[in-house]
Amino acid sequence: MKLRKVGLLSPGDMGHTVGHVLVEHGMPVLTCLQGRSERTRALAQEARIGEAPTYEQLVTDTDIILSILVPADAKNVAMMVAEALKTTKRQILYVDCNAIAPMTVRTLAEIIQGAGSLFVDVGIIGPPPTREGMTRFYASGADAGQFKQLSQYGLDVRVIGSDIGQASGLKMMYGALTKGSFALETALLVGAWRMGLYEELVKEFELSQAERYASMERHLQTVPYRAGRWIGEMQEIARTFKDLKLTPKFHQGAEDVYRFIAKSSLADETPETLDTKRTLPQLVKILGEM
Repeated sequence: MKLRKVGLLSPGDMGHTVGHVLVEHGMPVLTCLQGRSERTRALAQEARIGEAPTYEQLVTDTDIILSILVPADAKNVAMMVAEALKTTKRQILYVDCNAIAPMTVRTLAEIIQGAGSLFVDVGIIGPPPTREGMTRFYASGADAGQFKQLSQYGLDVRVIGSDIGQASGLKMMYGALTKGSFALETALLVGAWRMGLYEELVKEFELSQAERYASMERHLQTVPYRAGRWIGEMQEIARTFKDLKLTPKFHQGAEDVYRFIAKSSLADETPETLDTKRTLPQLVKILGEM
């Protein structure tokens, strides 16, 4: 299958950046913006992503669809695309790039394959690809080689296996460490603040965990506006560990932390409105006073 035009669902923080990379490297990208926010529409326009008015038109006009969404939306979107595929009698390559458990992605594969199309499992590791070398697209499934064609259009695609679930499994284990750690770090800093021990804890970190504390200063500021999206990812990671007969409780706890953070006023920020002058102690104070 020659890929001539990419469909993208949806052009959010990660998706619109991926779309922009493809467009910049000569691959046309379309999206369907039914029910999407004005911000998402603006991001799509900024990335020069074209619009298809319906899902039926999107699958008619594209050869491949990249699903890049919050985990909770992944199944519903797969079902809508499957209905559009049945209506149009089209066969496309559907690539699920969401942070979901291997068992979840296998369910989505059944939905898409049941509509007569091909399915690839992808785990994205890294931030939105604003520059080369930042972001890797790990792919698995019998048709992962088809997706690798997008390596010619600016994406770092790495095929790691022929089984659906392998790429998502890798993403789950990686996110278990990174986002699980962000939740733990935020919780312990807020806990120290509420006990009146924040300054003492930071001084000790600077003596014995200087590199780790510097990482907290770099990364934790962006957690609040991402917390709502990461709730679903923690649920998927917990499910992955449970399926492996390991405890899901670490990431069920992380889910609770992200639910707490998502209730703060800081959760309303976006990458465009993030207060870049706010210090880590100021962030912790805001959360600690909730």
